[in-house]
Amino acid sequence: MDNKLQKTGQNSLMDNFVKTDDILNDMCGIIESSQKAAYQAVNTTLIQRNWLLGYRIAEEELGGDERSEYGLRVIKEISKKLTQRYGKGYDRSNLYHCLKFYKTFPEIVDTVCRQSNSLLSWSHYRALLQVKDHDARAWYEKEAAEQTWSVRTL
Repeated sequence: MDNKLQKTGQNSLMDNFVKTDDILNDMCGIIESSQKAAYQAVNTTLIQRNWLLGYRIAEEELGGDERSEYGLRVIKEISKKLTQRYGKGYDRSNLYHCLKFYKTFPEIVDTVCRQSNSLLSWSHYRALLQVKDHDARAWYEKEAAEQTWSVRTL
C-alpha cells in the first residue's frame, strides 16, 4: 500500500496537509482545518440562500403594486407557508432581513462566490444592516473582514 498522499489541486484541506512526526498534532490540525472549511462552506451557502430569498421577495414586490403593504403581505403569507414546511427560521422578521440584505448588498453574491475566505458571517451582515449610512457601513464591513472582528466587536 502506498503511504503517499496524492494532492489533487482541488481540495485545500488535502493540499494543505503536511505530515509531521507528531501524529496527535497532525490529527488535531486535520480536525481543525476540516471544521473551518465546513463552517466556511455552510456560511457561504447561508449567505447566498438569504440573498436569494431577499431577491425573490423583491422581485415579487416589483411584480405587484410596489406598495409597502403589498410587500408586507407577501412576506406574511410566504412566512406562514415556509414555517409550516421547514420549521422555525422563516418568520416574518427573518424574511424581512433577507429582503433588506438583498437591497443593501446587491452585489454580495458575486463577492461571496469569489472571495468566500474573507467572508463575514450572516450574523455580521445582520449587524451591518443596522448601519444606515452607506459609507459607514462599507467601512465597518471592510474592517470587520480585514481585522476578523467577531460580531460582538463589530
